[in-house]
Amino acid sequence: MSTNLMPDDRRNLAMRLSALQYVVAVAFAALAVGFWVFQVAQHQKFREMAENNHLRKLPLPAPRGVLLDRNGKVLVENRNIFNIALVREQTKNVDATLKTLAAATGVDEAQLRETVSRRRREPTYRPIVLIENATPEQYIAVRARQWELPGIIGQEVPSRRYPGSALAAHLFGYVAEVTEAQLQKADYQGAEPGVIVGQAGIEQAYNRLLMGTEGNRIMIVNSVGREIRVLDEQSSAPTEGRTMQLTIDADIQGAIEDGFAASGFNGAAVVLDPRDGEVLGFTSRPAFDPNSFAGGIDRATWASLNVDELKPLQNRALQGTYSPGSTFKMAVGLAGLEEGIITPEFSVHCGGGANFYGRYFRCWKAGGHGTVKLKTAIEQSCDVYFYTVGNMLGVDRINKWATLFGLGVKSNIDLPNERVGLVPSTEWKKTQREKKWYAGETISVAIGQGQVSVTPVSMAVYAATLANGGSRVTPHLLKAVHDGKAWKPVEAPPPQSKVDVSPEKLQAVRQGMWGVVNGGGTGGRARIEGHDVCGKTGTAQVISNAGRLAAARSGKNLRDHGWFVFFAPRDNPTIAGVVFLEHGLHGPNAASVAHHILATYFAKQDGKPMPPPPTHEDLRLDYKDPYARGAAPAEGGGQ
Repeated sequence: MSTNLMPDDRRNLAMRLSALQYVVAVAFAALAVGFWVFQVAQHQKFREMAENNHLRKLPLPAPRGVLLDRNGKVLVENRNIFNIALVREQTKNVDATLKTLAAATGVDEAQLRETVSRRRREPTYRPIVLIENATPEQYIAVRARQWELPGIIGQEVPSRRYPGSALAAHLFGYVAEVTEAQLQKADYQGAEPGVIVGQAGIEQAYNRLLMGTEGNRIMIVNSVGREIRVLDEQSSAPTEGRTMQLTIDADIQGAIEDGFAASGFNGAAVVLDPRDGEVLGFTSRPAFDPNSFAGGIDRATWASLNVDELKPLQNRALQGTYSPGSTFKMAVGLAGLEEGIITPEFSVHCGGGANFYGRYFRCWKAGGHGTVKLKTAIEQSCDVYFYTVGNMLGVDRINKWATLFGLGVKSNIDLPNERVGLVPSTEWKKTQREKKWYAGETISVAIGQGQVSVTPVSMAVYAATLANGGSRVTPHLLKAVHDGKAWKPVEAPPPQSKVDVSPEKLQAVRQGMWGVVNGGGTGGRARIEGHDVCGKTGTAQVISNAGRLAAARSGKNLRDHGWFVFFAPRDNPTIAGVVFLEHGLHGPNAASVAHHILATYFAKQDGKPMPPPPTHEDLRLDYKDPYARGAAPAEGGGQ
C-alpha cells in the first residue's frame, strides 16, 4: 500500500498548520497583553499583592456624649488616650510577642495572656486592647521595638474625663469594657466585644444615647502588619454619642461634696426640686475615682475597692437601707390626722417614757417634754407622743400613709440598681415571716425604728411630697438631649401618686417642721436668715441598747446614724431633700451639712456671692456619744 498523500490531503494539512500557527500567535499575543497589563498597567497593585499585602479593618471608637449640668456647665467630657493592642493575625508567635511586650512595658505578662485568652473567640483581625491609657514611656518603648513586636499596634482613642477624683462618682457611674454577660442582653445588641460601655450610674442608665456609633479605618498592611496607607476612613467615621443636659446644678452638687468633706462622715444626700422631681444634687460617700475606670483600672485598684470594708462602690443613696429614726414621725402624725385619730390639738403628757403592753419605752429626753401637742411634738421630737399615736393607729394604717408619701417603695429614679426599703404591715409579717404581728411591735415602728428601713433617695421623695402638698414625684436626672441639630427637652415623668391630704392638716405638720429649724427644735443649725427652712432631724440606732453594750469591744462602728430631711421655703417650696450621715451620731450633725447646701442654693437664687466651702469647725459638729452617759436613750428613740 502506498503512503504518499494526495494533493488535496497535503493542502488540508497545510491549512490546518497555518490555522494552528495563527492560534498560537494569537495566544502568545494575548499572553503578551496580559503580561503587559499585570507588569506595567497594574504594576503597583500587583506588586503589593506579590508582597502579600492585604486589607485590615480597624475599629474607630466613638466618643461618648458630653454631660452638662442644668446651666450648661460641662460635667463629663472626653480626652484622647493611647492604647496598645494586639492583632493576632499579624504575628506568628503570640506568646513570644506578649513576652517581649511585657518586658518592654513593665506590664505583668500573665495579665496580658489572660486578656488575650478571654477574647480568643473573636476574629483574629480585630485588635485586642492589652494596655489601656498607656503611659508615654510605654508607648515610646513599643515604638522603639516595633520590629520585635509584630501585631502590636498603637491606638489613639477617646476616653472619659470626669470632673474630680470622687465628685458625684455614683451619680455619673463609670465606663469599662463590655462584659460577656452584657453582650447577651438586648440593651447591648449590636455591640462588639471590647467596646466601652457604661457600667454604673448615668453612664449605664443612658448608655444607648451616650455611646455613639463606632467607625472603621480600612488600612493596607504588609505581611508583617506594617501599615502602608489608609484606603477609607471618612465613609465610616465614628459618630459621637448624644450630648445630654442633666437636671444637676453643679453649684449645689459642689456644696454637697464640700459639706461631706468638712464633716468627715460618710453617707448620702439627695436634693430635689419638689415641684417636678428634678434632681439638683446627688452623692454617696465614700466614693471612688471614675477616672480610674476610664483609662482601664488596674488589678490592684480594683481589688482594693472590692475588699474595702467601707464599700466605696456601694451607692448608699440608692442601695443603702437604714432606719429613718425620728424623721418618720411626720408620716405617723399625718396618718393620725388623716385617719381622724387625732387633731392638731391632741395632747399627750411626756414624763420621760411610757408603758405599752407591759414594757416601758423611754423618750430620748430623760426628764420628758411635759404636755405637748402635735406641733411641739414634732419640733421637740417627743417619742412618747408618737408612741401613743402609733399605738392608736396600728401598723397597717402607718404603712398606708408612709407608703403614699414614698417610704418603703421604690422612687423609680432613672439610675440602675435601686433597692426598696420596708414599712412593715401585718400582711408583710404573715407572708414573709409567717408570724403574727404583735401590737407591741408597732411602738418602735411609730418612731422609725424596729422593722422600718428606708433608702436616702426615698427619704428625699418623702420630703418633696411633704413640701408640695401630696404629689409623690419621680426623681429624674435627664433634662434635655441634643440630637445633633437642636436641644430636645425631656418631659418630666408624672407623679407616681397624688395623696389626697388636707392642706390644713399638712400645714400643722409643716409648722412643726418649721419649729424644728426656726424655733427651739433640734435642727437650728440649718436655719437660713430670711428664708423659712422646714426640716426634721433623726437619730437612728444601728443596734439595740443591749446589743450595743454587749458589742462595745467588737471594734465595729455601731454609733447612731444622723438624718436631716428638709424643704424650703415653707410656702411654695422650691428645694427639698435629705442628708444622711452614716454613724453621724446625731441628726443635728446632718443639719449642719444641709445648712451649707441651703446657703448655697439661696445665695444663688438671691444673686449673692456663694458661700465658701465650710471648714470642719464651721459645721460645729457634736461628737458626744449618748451611750457614754451610762444611760442609753429610748429603745429606738432619738432626736
